[in-house]
Amino acid sequence: MAETISSFWGPVTSTIECCEKNYAYSSYIAEFYNTISNIPTILLALIGLINAFRQRFEKRFSVLHISNMTLAFGSMLYHATLQQVQQQSDETPMVWEILLYMYILYSPDWHYRSTMPIFLFLYGAAFAAVHSVFSLGIGFKFHYVVLCLLCIPRMYKYYIYTEDVCAKRIAKLYVVTLLLGSLFWFCDRVFCKEISQWPINPQGHALWHVNMGFNSYFANTFLMFCRAQQRGWSPKIVCLMGVLPYVKIEKPKHQ
Repeated sequence: MAETISSFWGPVTSTIECCEKNYAYSSYIAEFYNTISNIPTILLALIGLINAFRQRFEKRFSVLHISNMTLAFGSMLYHATLQQVQQQSDETPMVWEILLYMYILYSPDWHYRSTMPIFLFLYGAAFAAVHSVFSLGIGFKFHYVVLCLLCIPRMYKYYIYTEDVCAKRIAKLYVVTLLLGSLFWFCDRVFCKEISQWPINPQGHALWHVNMGFNSYFANTFLMFCRAQQRGWSPKIVCLMGVLPYVKIEKPKHQ
């Protein structure tokens, strides 16, 4: 899948390609399934954003949902073009998004409130500048994994201190979608040669996108529930159309 292909966007210049035949359906879209598989992430983030606005959650959650959408649009642009510049529009928002998760997870117990957002903002800006000049390759992956691992202890702490059964179920769905999506990503990367010989390509990277769309939504929903508990907003989990869980709150009258 790594051959150079002339198309509307020109030769492939990205450092990573997935196990999907390029330009199979359109000369304008390099990886069709990997492009459209970001749509669920955008729709789920939009639902979360509407809920955050409607119930007047803190602005951090609106920014978080917008960050999810920005990442999905960047991923669509990258997979549609397979250009190195557009690859950065996928990878850089990944780091920005995880920095935002770190802020939401750790800020409630941070004694110097102004220092954390300033530091994370400068860190994100510095990373974007460095990443725009240097192709970090494996360094980017290692850096991103480290940032994700820093979030796990705090996420686990929130889980063990949450007594609501429905909220705990959402946290478990977060873990399931993460593991399942990672499995699809791993198989797509490692077994591409074998998969390419199958009659039907299962599109592992596209399935990774779909799972991570739900993963982000479940993470956001769980964090919104935990934050509402911290603020004394009497949160509860209800389901949209009996299927999609979201957080419903009742703020005290003085708020």
